[in-house]
Amino acid sequence: MAEPSNAEVGTMTGNGFSRRTFLSGSAAAGVVTVFGAATAHAAVPGFYNPFTGYAITGSWQEHINRGSLGGIDYGMGVGTRLPAAGGGIVTNIPNNGTGGHTVTIQHDNGYRTQYMHLSGFLLGNGTRIGMGGVVGLSGGAPGAPGSGNSDGPHLHWHMINPGGTRINPLTYLGSGGGGGGLPKTTTEQDGIPGAIMWKRTQNWLRLEQGYTGPIDGAPGTNTYAALQRGVRAYGYTGPIDGVMGTNSWAGVQRLASHWGYTGPIDGVMGPNSWRGFARFVNQDKYN
Repeated sequence: MAEPSNAEVGTMTGNGFSRRTFLSGSAAAGVVTVFGAATAHAAVPGFYNPFTGYAITGSWQEHINRGSLGGIDYGMGVGTRLPAAGGGIVTNIPNNGTGGHTVTIQHDNGYRTQYMHLSGFLLGNGTRIGMGGVVGLSGGAPGAPGSGNSDGPHLHWHMINPGGTRINPLTYLGSGGGGGGLPKTTTEQDGIPGAIMWKRTQNWLRLEQGYTGPIDGAPGTNTYAALQRGVRAYGYTGPIDGVMGTNSWAGVQRLASHWGYTGPIDGVMGPNSWRGFARFVNQDKYN
């Protein structure tokens, strides 16, 4: 994808960029595809990669090869909620040339992250957001408002260092932990639920769904009953009995669909279902 220069507002690169085909199959499957190896750098403190569960449909090197200043394209459906990679101040840039609607986050440590080809802004200029908070909605549908020159639904994402140079997020974030702030869980990376994910789930359920049991990362009947209450907002209409069945898990999948899950609502939890659910419970307020 073509995108604006680091100047962000009104200054565009003059290169003619080739258009790439959106890899809808791999994106829907949620398979992470990384092209090429990045040189290891020290992780930037206070950041994580919110998009490890999505397919890379345009690598950093592919952008550089066609004259871009660099970026990562992640395949995702229009309207996917986009978490902040770190805390900072939000600036919205409507119709930012070829990059379309763009959100820039000025982070407290001097770094910036940018999200391009958005279908919608969710926050006002100057809003302070925490790591994991949602900054906007993905877009990229050809010809749609805010898409810029995109030829398929996706997010273009990159970082800018304090010196103003665009840098590859994958190089600087490594596996996504970034040091400090919200750590990644194995659930988002490999789709296998574990104790950290369940502790955060229990935190959510205690704060908002009446759960009174321990925060021990070991789900049981009380955890599952509270989870069933939580997914009533997502179409679950069965009993609150703490026995998770197909209908209960289908409600969890509907919740996960608001956090990047694009698979079927069939009540069968798999790696992609768990990744979407993990993105929800990985919010700062449940950490």
